[in-house]
Amino acid sequence: MNKGFYTIMAAQFFSSLADNALLIAAIALLIQMDAPEWMTPLLKLFFVLSYVLLAAFVGAFSDAFPKGRVMFITNLIKIAGCAIMFFSVHPLIAYAVVGFGAAAYSPAKYGILTELLPPEKLVAANGWIEGLTVASIILGTLLGGALINEHVAAVLLSFDTSLVHIHVNTPTEMALLVITLIYVLAAIFNLRIPDTGARYNNNQATPIKLVMGFVSCIKILWSDKLGQISSAVTTLFWGAGATLQFIVLKWAEHSLGMALDKAAVLQGVVAVGIAIGSIAAAQFVPLKKSLSVMPLGIAMGVVVMTMTLVHSVWFAYPLLIIIGALAGYFVVPMNALLQHRGHVLMSAGKSIAVQNFNENLSILVMLMLYAVMIKMNLNVNVVIVLFGLFVAAAMALVMCWHASNQRKHDSLGLIGEAKH
Repeated sequence: MNKGFYTIMAAQFFSSLADNALLIAAIALLIQMDAPEWMTPLLKLFFVLSYVLLAAFVGAFSDAFPKGRVMFITNLIKIAGCAIMFFSVHPLIAYAVVGFGAAAYSPAKYGILTELLPPEKLVAANGWIEGLTVASIILGTLLGGALINEHVAAVLLSFDTSLVHIHVNTPTEMALLVITLIYVLAAIFNLRIPDTGARYNNNQATPIKLVMGFVSCIKILWSDKLGQISSAVTTLFWGAGATLQFIVLKWAEHSLGMALDKAAVLQGVVAVGIAIGSIAAAQFVPLKKSLSVMPLGIAMGVVVMTMTLVHSVWFAYPLLIIIGALAGYFVVPMNALLQHRGHVLMSAGKSIAVQNFNENLSILVMLMLYAVMIKMNLNVNVVIVLFGLFVAAAMALVMCWHASNQRKHDSLGLIGEAKH
């Protein structure tokens, strides 16, 4: 890996670190406002809304400029979203602004990998990026939980912020100030990302043409036999992962009796498992063997259901690490395969924008369903079982789909041989 790759990793780490710390701080703000419980998952829903609504445009924007410059501009938008929480803007609206920046940031973040590295290094690169992203999730959730902890907040509030003319009086305001500074650090690394020299001249100028071109890209990716399977798996994973993030918080509260700052640690534990699985996949699963990991998705769904039997933190830790490791090991190769197919079939930025559209549409749907279940006051154990069954069944269907594709391919091959 070259120096530019490590700069990208640093920029991604700090930006993701701030995103995850901000989620915990925003949840704390909702609790402080006495907002209803069903509003908590809407934070993530508002965050990913831009990924879906702007999907047709962010890929073209990412391809129109050097990726480092795009990442810098969009990181500034994240800073703005974080900063407006200081001015009593509702957390849902403010976090939506951060999501707007993240939606435009993502195609550049992943697209530059296909410009910078050869295909044979994509699985390893994805393993490192996902592993580092997971590390940022771990540290970000821990940081968010620490910043809202009354003892840590008291220490931070004891420092004099008058020198920068910012009036910080509450733990959440101090948390927002620290998180804003982390976004600024990410922006500094964005400025150091090298220009790969890749340029794309086929961007359409008008919004209508961009939408039509984007729909065409969706059709291309979902018509490709490898693209459709890898898309289905990653779409399921990210929708399930976003929902599991909130399920763990609620499960920790009801089954383990943990407050938000302590429950945030369990999100970090899942992320440790994902990091382990991601790094292992980068080492042991080559790109051509990517599809062999799909059974682990079914295993993940089954293992998730065993959460209902756990009422001790010491049993919770290893269980959540196992769940995370299964998820990381099967999603990294599928993500690399999807990126490779997208890069072959269309431009880097547009392929990542299509991927983001699919995955975040899944997140929107699954979070809305989760919010409805919370609104209905379903027991958290019922929610966990339904979630686990859905993941296992969906992965089984995708495996059947892939097997059907292979049978059709073999049949066409035999027909072709018979004609000769």
